[in-house]
Amino acid sequence: MAWQKGGPGARRGYHHGNLREALIAAALELISKKGPAGFTFADAARAAGVSPAAPYRHYRDRDALLADIARRGFDAFADALAKAWNDGKPTPRAAFERVGRAYLDFAAKEPAQFSAMFESGLPMGDHPEVREAGERAFAVLRQACDALAATLPPAKRPPSLMMALHIWSLSHGIAALFSRGDAARRPIPMSAEDLLEAAVLIYLDGLGVTSDK
Repeated sequence: MAWQKGGPGARRGYHHGNLREALIAAALELISKKGPAGFTFADAARAAGVSPAAPYRHYRDRDALLADIARRGFDAFADALAKAWNDGKPTPRAAFERVGRAYLDFAAKEPAQFSAMFESGLPMGDHPEVREAGERAFAVLRQACDALAATLPPAKRPPSLMMALHIWSLSHGIAALFSRGDAARRPIPMSAEDLLEAAVLIYLDGLGVTSDK
């Protein structure tokens, strides 16, 4: 995508055929400033430098635009988690730790998209494509928990779904604690990565999953 340059107040334009990408870029910029509920469809059009009617060529309303952003986000998120998992190599425990770091890394590098994925308030029944993309991302975590549980004796294996939900809650909670980039964020005397590593270590040790180190 290439934007037309101009002085203050100049309208931004887009090359023919890139209206959808222009709207997504504009919406992500608005989300980063106002949150996913803080702008209207007309605001997105204005930020993209197009008429209020132009977005309807691709989206029926603001929710449809947010859903596209969230779906794309979950697709990229699933890819990042799967790459980090790498089929559990060299060991499930080491690969699992990489997945946790990948979760935090995505949240830190794509805060607007992450917000659209988890804070947009979109009804999942109305946007099955978002739900399905989210389930693909969660499936990577479930697969990792399956592999970790398999390292335990059969009688001591916890349900992998329960493990995945616990680890997801830990990861997401820590990502949320560190998501604010302004002075309103409470000071925390640990990095997000160190906090997650310590929490996962305590959790897995409690289950009896041995360390690779």
